[in-house]
Amino acid sequence: MLNRKKPEPVDVIVVGLGANGGTAVKVLAEAGLKVVGFDRGPWLRPLEHYSGDELKFVNRDYMWPDPKMFPRTVRYDENAVAERFPFSPTPQMVGGGTNHWAGWVPRPRESDFMMRSLHGEIEGASLADWPFRYEHLEPYLTKVEWAFGVSGIAGADKYEPYRSKGYPSPPLRPTQYGKRFYDACNKMGINAFPIPHAMVTNKHNGRDPFNQTSFWNQYGDPSGARSNTLTSFIPEAVATGNLEVRAECFVQSVKLGHDGKATGVVYIDPDGNEVEQDARVVILTLGAIESARLMLMSKSPRFPDGLANGSGLVGKNATFHEYLFAVGLFDKDIDEPLNGFAGNYISGGSLEFYETDENRGHIGGSIISASQTCHPINWVFPGRPSWGEALKDADRNYYNYAMKIGLILHDLPVESNRVDLDPTVKDAFGRPVARITHSPHRNDIAMGKWQVDKNVEILEAAGARKTVPVYLDKMTGNTCHQHGTARMGTDPAKSVLNEWGQAHEVDNLFVLDGSGFPTATGVNPTLTMMANAWRCSEYIAQVYSKGREERLILSNTKR
Repeated sequence: MLNRKKPEPVDVIVVGLGANGGTAVKVLAEAGLKVVGFDRGPWLRPLEHYSGDELKFVNRDYMWPDPKMFPRTVRYDENAVAERFPFSPTPQMVGGGTNHWAGWVPRPRESDFMMRSLHGEIEGASLADWPFRYEHLEPYLTKVEWAFGVSGIAGADKYEPYRSKGYPSPPLRPTQYGKRFYDACNKMGINAFPIPHAMVTNKHNGRDPFNQTSFWNQYGDPSGARSNTLTSFIPEAVATGNLEVRAECFVQSVKLGHDGKATGVVYIDPDGNEVEQDARVVILTLGAIESARLMLMSKSPRFPDGLANGSGLVGKNATFHEYLFAVGLFDKDIDEPLNGFAGNYISGGSLEFYETDENRGHIGGSIISASQTCHPINWVFPGRPSWGEALKDADRNYYNYAMKIGLILHDLPVESNRVDLDPTVKDAFGRPVARITHSPHRNDIAMGKWQVDKNVEILEAAGARKTVPVYLDKMTGNTCHQHGTARMGTDPAKSVLNEWGQAHEVDNLFVLDGSGFPTATGVNPTLTMMANAWRCSEYIAQVYSKGREERLILSNTKR
């Protein structure tokens, strides 16, 4: 490495420029603070780099971390040796997961913020209430929906909690498989509705709703119709003159001063130089796996077990939202084609089964959604033959006559489910990689089984001739949804962060991604994460940076 460099200090450093970092830099830069935003990956240009090329995006992993340079390891038993596995990968680039996502952004429910109060002590789980409630987050959910561009119908979900404003765009039109789902739900008395999408369907903030590809999940969108912090919040922050983006820069550690405050970060720039960047505030938004990893790597005499880790909880209580589903196969000689290649990845969903009904044998519940089976080459069909005439027959008979109904599993936190540093496996920079240790709670297995079986019933009501259920065996990390590794709370002995995402033990360190979630939700978490990042960034700009402090007091919070 070359000699260490040290640029001028700034007000705020944001590490990770995905959904949450993109939100944070927008709020902070527009408030007048000088911000440097870091991302490990490149700063791409959608019109040049994105398309509907399935081989490029799915088979050649164009947007995903190189598993040789940035591996992860996973084990399902405390005493097992972890193996290399791409567990819960997220695109490492400016814009992060909003480059590839399907973009469903339903709101959380009021019950999500007080699972411990509602259900008490659950054996084997580590439930905790959030240090704020839905009503504290609602104004920021609305801000994100309108600034980011979300389509939907207010009130279509009859179970939706209070909202102060509707959506800026009407919903996407239903697909053929969406219509099948709606018809089946109507027969069964299930409330179904268009799931809110991070996508504009009319002119919004200068964006055109023109759709250039229907294969959204795992693909970059060249059109700008799908909302992405790469093409919205980050350019808006840059336009203020207060944000400098440093792409292809790998932050290796957070520095700590003699006074116990973070002084900045050490990173490797694109030329291989080791650089120190100082700031008054450091914000981590790398996702719950990589934020925990960076904190654990940032050791010091004050924090020998990792930054702000006096409680020993950094990395623990990790949840990951396994995606489970049932596939329905129709008869090409009888049924109309579903045209899964057209429209959007998902079309129609329900929260009918979200709230706890203990007659089902579990607590909590999940959102469900109807979707295509994805890509022509890599479509989802459990048991699909792998080669030869049998493969060709399966594709001819079923690709255009298949759909699935999936669910976002509301997995319970367990303290021993965690992220730590692998003792032997290193990344390309010689740093220990994240090791995931996870075993599902029995409530996760029961919920997954019950809901997949219900999804089978809906598919049968939709006319499927054959159904293939996919149940929970172990967490495969098949979503980018990561939570809980630096949970928020009011007691520093039982949590890492306070209600503003501020570390109890390092008061100018904030973690504003899903790491802070005390529990997972049963809906896709990105809208909740972005709203919380906006809320906490507003606190940093309006309160903390002015030398003040505010607290939220909740009399019924159970830690």
